[in-house]
Amino acid sequence: MDMYEVEATYLGSIIIEGSLFKEAEIDERYFANGVHQHIFQAMKQVAKKERPIDVITITTELLEKGDIEKIGGVGYLSQLAESVPSTSTFKHYEEILRETHQLRQAEKAVTRFLDQPSEQMIDHLMKDLAECSELTISKKEKSTYDHLVDITEELLEPSQEHTNYEVDLPTFDRLTGGLQRGDLIILAARPSVGKTAFALNLAAGHCKKGGNSLIFSLEMATNQLLKRMISTEGMVNISKWRDIPNLFTADDYEKAMTAIGELTDWKVEIHDTKHTLTAIRTEIRNYTYNHPDHKPLVLIDYLQLIRPTLIRKDRRDLEIGEITRELKLLALDLGIPIVLLSQLSRGVDSRQDKRPVMSDLRESGNIEQDADVVAFLYREDYYDRRSEQNTELEVILAKQRNGPTGMVRMEFLREFGKVGENLVLAAI
Repeated sequence: MDMYEVEATYLGSIIIEGSLFKEAEIDERYFANGVHQHIFQAMKQVAKKERPIDVITITTELLEKGDIEKIGGVGYLSQLAESVPSTSTFKHYEEILRETHQLRQAEKAVTRFLDQPSEQMIDHLMKDLAECSELTISKKEKSTYDHLVDITEELLEPSQEHTNYEVDLPTFDRLTGGLQRGDLIILAARPSVGKTAFALNLAAGHCKKGGNSLIFSLEMATNQLLKRMISTEGMVNISKWRDIPNLFTADDYEKAMTAIGELTDWKVEIHDTKHTLTAIRTEIRNYTYNHPDHKPLVLIDYLQLIRPTLIRKDRRDLEIGEITRELKLLALDLGIPIVLLSQLSRGVDSRQDKRPVMSDLRESGNIEQDADVVAFLYREDYYDRRSEQNTELEVILAKQRNGPTGMVRMEFLREFGKVGENLVLAAI
C-alpha cells in the first residue's frame, strides 16, 4: 500500500466514523498530498464548530472556503469513504503517517545541511534530527521491562480500584472475577431461552453497583426493554403490560411505580435505532468520550442482526468475523467489556444432550476465536415442559480466556424476567 492509499484510508475512516477525529494525534502537515491536507483542515474546522464530521459537513465547510473544487468535488469525499474496508486500522495508518512525516522532515534537514555544509549547520542538523525523533517518541510502546515494573508496583501497592465489572450475581461474579475490561463476551442460547432477560439483569446489576450500562437493541424497542426492566425490579408479571387497565392490580401499580423510581437513579442508556456496526461503534466511542470517568458495560442484542461495514453476500461467516473482530478491538481500545448476544444453530435441538457446545454457535469459527468469554444459557424446561426444574437456568462458561470454565445454576423467574439466586423463596 502506497502513501496515497494510506492517507486516503485514514481520511475515509474519519468520514465513515466521525468520532475517530477525536482520537487523531496528527495535523494536516502529516499528509504529503495537498488535497488531503485541505480535507483534514476542513475536518478540523467542522470539529471546532462542534458539528458531527461527515460528507455533508465537510462539503459545507469546503464550499464556504471555496475549496471544494481543489479536492475534486463531493465525489472524491464519497470515494474516500467507499474505499475503506474497515475503520479498525485507523491507528495503524496514523502511525504510518507519523513515521513517514518524520522521515520527510529528516530528509529536508539533511538536504539543508548538504546545500550549505559547515560546522554551524552541523549544530542545526543535530537539532533538527532531534526534533524529528520526538515526532514519534510519544507513540512508542512500553518495553517488556516497563511492563514488569508496572506489574511489580501492582503487587507491592495493589490498587483499590476495581478493574472488573460486577453484575450483582455473586456466583457468576466469583467464577468470572467480574466482567473484565477489554473483553468481548459472547452470550448465546436458542430463541426464548432467556438471552435478553439475562443481559438486562447484567446491566441492572452493574447499575446497582454504581456503574454505567449502554444497551443496543436490534430486536426490541426501548419502551419494551424498559417495561421488562421495570417488571424485573418490581416483580410485576411481564405479560400484564399487554393490557394495563384490565390486568394490573393496585399492587402491580405500586410495584411498577417504585421500580420506575429506582430506574431513574441508574446510569443506563438504551439505543434501538443503531443497526450497523459503524453506528454502534460510533455511539460507544462518543459515550466513552463524554463519560471518561465512567466507562460503560456495553450489551448488544444481537450479533446476527448487526449490519457489517463490508457486505459479503456469499460469505456470511466472513461478515460475522468482521463484526466480532472489530468489537473485540473496540473493547481493547476503550478498555470496556462488551457483551454480545448470539443465536445458536438448530443443530443443538437434534442431539440427545441439548446443552450447547462451541460448534453450535452460528458462523462459529470467528466468534470462538475473537471472544474472551463464551457463555451459553440452557433450561431443561425449554425442551421438557414437565421438568421439575422449571425455574433453573444453567449458565455454561464454555470458554474463559483468563479464567476457569464451568457452570453456574441460577434461578430464572420467567414471568418477571428475573435472574438470581434463591429467587423462588424471595418471591413468595
